[in-house]
Formats: sequence, structure tokens, C-alpha cells
Amino acid sequence: MNRHLSLFVGIAVLFSITTAHGQTTIGTDTADQVGSNLSLQQAVAIAIKHNLLVNQSDIIAQGARINYSQAWDYMLPTLNGNANQAISNGRSLNPYTYQYTNTQVNSGSYGLNSNLTLFQGLQIQNSIKQYGYALDASRMDLQQQKDNITLNVLLAYLQVLSSRDLLVIAKEQANVDAVQVGRLDTLNQAGALLLLSNLTDLKGQYAGDLANIAIATNNLESAKINLFNILNVPYRRDVEFDPNAFTLQISEYADNPDSIYKTSLRTMPTVKAADLRVMSYQRALSVARGAYYPTLTLYGSINTSYSNQATTKVLTGTSNDLTNQYVTVAGTAYDVYAKSQNYADHSIPFGDQFKNNKYTQFGLQLNVPILNYLQVRNRVKQAKLNLRNQQLLNENVRLVLQQNVETAYQNMIAAYKQYKSYIDQAAAYAESFRTTEIRFDEGVVNSDVYILSKNNTDRANTSLSQAKYTYIFRTKVLDYYQGKLTW
Repeated sequence: MNRHLSLFVGIAVLFSITTAHGQTTIGTDTADQVGSNLSLQQAVAIAIKHNLLVNQSDIIAQGARINYSQAWDYMLPTLNGNANQAISNGRSLNPYTYQYTNTQVNSGSYGLNSNLTLFQGLQIQNSIKQYGYALDASRMDLQQQKDNITLNVLLAYLQVLSSRDLLVIAKEQANVDAVQVGRLDTLNQAGALLLLSNLTDLKGQYAGDLANIAIATNNLESAKINLFNILNVPYRRDVEFDPNAFTLQISEYADNPDSIYKTSLRTMPTVKAADLRVMSYQRALSVARGAYYPTLTLYGSINTSYSNQATTKVLTGTSNDLTNQYVTVAGTAYDVYAKSQNYADHSIPFGDQFKNNKYTQFGLQLNVPILNYLQVRNRVKQAKLNLRNQQLLNENVRLVLQQNVETAYQNMIAAYKQYKSYIDQAAAYAESFRTTEIRFDEGVVNSDVYILSKNNTDRANTSLSQAKYTYIFRTKVLDYYQGKLTW
């Protein structure tokens, strides 16, 4: 309609860039989530659910949760099993008799071992705190994305309401000219029209009004499409919007930029996330320094073994064997027989060997770092650099926030002054047009004076409507920085 509308649309495009480029394609079933009426609360909820950046931040937060759980899990002991089965041919060592044999040996060993870290320079404890802070920071990032998409939805919803009001104004302006065209046409048909140019000028003015209605209609549809783009759901032409979604009573903003900035330092998730990351990197430095200390570990194991060469003697019976001794009875020599037990080698079953060959081991192991390629020292240096870098980022977050608050506040002040000025302008032009219309109806002035006066009134009413919604949005930006977005 004019340069003010272009400015308002430009603001909408600027604030929707971060969400427009991050949309994903979803199924048509999500269209059911938008009914015939779409409230602002529903729009915010749908956008948060479907926005790509929000979902990505949620995934990152879930990953941080896994890292935090893993840091706690390092407090648990390790437990591992091992099994070894081998077949040896030719000359090899019999693991059962520890003698060399030239045959096929089938052997195996099995065991369980466990380790528990008792002390490691408090690395585990500091790691838990490190990932705990990182988890909280990722949650703040998620909340920041939700706040950003909420602000974008508020702007897009305001743009829809503003475009709808501008369409109503355009239709009202066209109705006024339509009445004049009808009146002048009647006079012309009756031969009572003094200047035919009055009628043709008003017809041209009315044609321009119809063109403005077409532009306003297109702007309204574009605003609705932009809102659905932010929601990341298919567009519905028949949806209705809540005209009472915002409090449209205009009043001067109460807070000053200093108080807004101080409040934002306490409420903005991005500031909290930056602080938490500094704390996380401080703990990361403590983890790196912990490697200077000895490590004390409690360990234990239980093992067993098996070999197909393992045998045992089994009694198979008794026999009377002739010895090389004899006895003489009455001068006659008699052979002596001795009773002996007969044994045979039998393989020991796997189950018996598994049970009987068990052996256990428990102990403490102390590992003292002395010289390991200076890795610990370099890791400590790198941790210090990472911490300093995060501290600089933290300072920059506060600086950028302060500048953004000042800019938003000045924009709000300018919008409020423009709104107050447009109120006076609209009232003055309305009174001027009222008198000009009376004089035009009576034939005192011509169409050029009437059209000039009406155009001034139309522009003033349009600018006033746009200024009202611009000021509302500017106040919502300041509310956003204070963590109190309301509608």
C-alpha cells in the first residue's frame, strides 16, 4: 500500500529468516492440527513442535543427557568375559601336563575379570560436573530456540491481523468513493452535473481503490502463508484468526533500557547457556589436571581351562601276575604270583575340568604417571585455551544482548512517537475531509480538491493502523528480552 507497509513486511521477513530456512517436509496428516480457527496459543504450540531448529536443539539436548549419564557410569566397575579355544597340531605343549607332545591338542581357557577405579585424580567426579553443566546449557539452548520461534510466530500473527485491518480500511475507502460515483452519475444522467471531470475523476479514484483492495487482499494471503511457513504445516485458506489475540490498547512502555538489560541477564536462556558453558570448561580443566595424579585400581579375575589331553587313571580290574620270585617247598621250587590292579587312562570331561581348574586373583594396581610424551601438560594448556575462548564468548553474548536491547528500545520509542503523531494526523485529516466532502457535495469545490483531501485521510488511517501494530510488536520484542512474552 505504501512505504510503511513495506517496512512492516520487511521486519517480518527479517525475523522469520531463522525459521524459514530451517523447515522440513512433513506429511499431510499434520494439516489436521490446524482447524477452522487458529488461536495464537495453538500457532505457537504447532511451531514449537514442528520447527527444525527446535527439534535439532532437542536432539542435541538428548545427546548431552547421554553424555552426562555416561559420566556417571564411569563410577561403576567394569566386568568382561573372555574365552579362548585352540587346536594345535605337531609338537606342542600340553597345557595340562606341561610336557611336549607330538599330537593334536584341543585346549581352551575361559575367565571373567573386573576393574574398579578407586582414585583417578578426581577426574570422574569433575567429568560428571562438566557434563552436567553442558546438559543444562543444551537445555537453555533448546529454550532459546523455543523463545525465538515464539517471537517469530507473534510477529507473523500480528502481520496477519494488521493485513486484515488494512484490507478492511481499503474496502471502507472504496465504499466512500463508490457512494460519490453513484451520486455524481445520477446527477449526470439528470443533466445536473456541472463538470463531467468530477465524475471521471471519481471513477478513476474508485478504480484505484479497487486496485488497493486487490493489493491488500494479496498482502493478507501472503501474511497467512508466511505464518504457516513458520508453523511448518500445509497452508489452509479457510482458517480464521483470533482478532483478540493481542491487547490493542496502546500505552507508553513502562521499563527503561537499563532495567530491561538487567532483567534479560537473569532471564535470557542464551545468557544462562553461556554461563553454564564457562562452568563446564572450568571442570574440563580440572579433569585435564587430574591426569597428573596416580591412578589406583582394584582388580579381580576368575579363570578356568580345558584340554583334551587331560586324563586320569581309572581302575579296570585285578589280575595275578607271575613274578620273578619263587619259593621252595620240600625241595621243590614254586613260582610266586602277585595280585595287581589294572588302570586305564580316561579323558577328563569338559564339565569336570571347567569346575576343577578354576583359579582366582585379586589385587590393587597403582599407576603413577611420570613421563608420557608431555600429553597431560599439553592437554591442560588446551583446556585453558578452551576455557578462555568460552569466557570471551560469554562476554560477547552480554555485549550483543545489551546492544540488541538498546536497539529494540529505541525502535519502540520511535514506533510510539510515530503512533501518537499518526493519531493527530488522522484526526486532523478526518476533519478536513469532512468539511471538504460537504463542500464537494454542494459543488463549491471540484474533484481535485476532494480527491486530495480523501487521499490524505486514507493515507493517515492506513499509517495509523500500521503504526499501531508496529508498536505492539516492538513492545513484544522488549518483553521477549525480559522473558515475559504474553498475549
